[in-house]
Amino acid sequence: MPENLTLEDLQVPGTSTRRGGDPFRIVGIIGLGVMGRGIAETVAGHGIQVIAVERDEKSLASGLEGLSHQMDIQIRRWGTTQAEKRAVLSRTKGTTTLADLEKCTIIIEAVDENYALKQKIITDLCSIGKEDAVFISNTAALSLTKLAETSARPDRIIGMHFLNPVTSVPLVEIVRGMQTSDETFELTKAFAQRIGKTPVEVFEYPGFITTRTILPMLNEAMHVLMEGIAKAEDIDTAMRLGYNMQAGPLEMADSMGLDEVLSWMESLWHELGEARYRPCPLLRRHVREGKLGKKTLEGFFKYNEDGRRL
Repeated sequence: MPENLTLEDLQVPGTSTRRGGDPFRIVGIIGLGVMGRGIAETVAGHGIQVIAVERDEKSLASGLEGLSHQMDIQIRRWGTTQAEKRAVLSRTKGTTTLADLEKCTIIIEAVDENYALKQKIITDLCSIGKEDAVFISNTAALSLTKLAETSARPDRIIGMHFLNPVTSVPLVEIVRGMQTSDETFELTKAFAQRIGKTPVEVFEYPGFITTRTILPMLNEAMHVLMEGIAKAEDIDTAMRLGYNMQAGPLEMADSMGLDEVLSWMESLWHELGEARYRPCPLLRRHVREGKLGKKTLEGFFKYNEDGRRL
């Protein structure tokens, strides 16, 4: 089990914190939800020390335990080994203090899709972080320019949209705000490649590439189900086999988290005003009932603790 942070634990023999050293030696990650844990595992899995920040000790303990459990599932599926798990956990240290990120050149926030929360984190980081630190928001739909409005360093703010599951999806979208500098983009691109991702450059627009493109399909599949045209199983089978998809649209939505899907759709519906982004009533119903997908073991399908369909 990962231990709480002591900065001395993160000193790696033979490395330097001086400018010009390895900028990816220590990476800060704020938020240990599903996406934060996936990012932490990916980063630590590539030999980088991780400082994981949560809002309180209870959330921190839950997040670190979730990371351990997440890797146990992968071990049972033969996707990783006990040795790899030990290595990841040994490189991951927890804290509830943002100031512990003061030596990080790369800081990633992976908290809820909420403008006020993300802006506050960015503002706080600007007061304690290194002058040349890059602040990365893992957002699927929010404006990076708006997130940077209250920042003293808007040129150092950029988006990285990781897709779930982070550890196995090879893509990451790098999203530039209006004031994001070329230096920030190049450093972020190098970081993405360092952790084994293929980066694609995106200029800010609601939904970027992947979210904007996938949501109408998910929404339409929900309408097909709601209208009684086909059963959930048959909808997913048709799309998976007909279009060579790894998972059908309904299971894909369950994997993303139906509350997250609803939040993204409402954001795009508000920003763009286009009917294709108006959330299906069935999606709203599932979220009201607490059926959020794999993370609650029930969404459009039911799942076991390992995330497998029942």
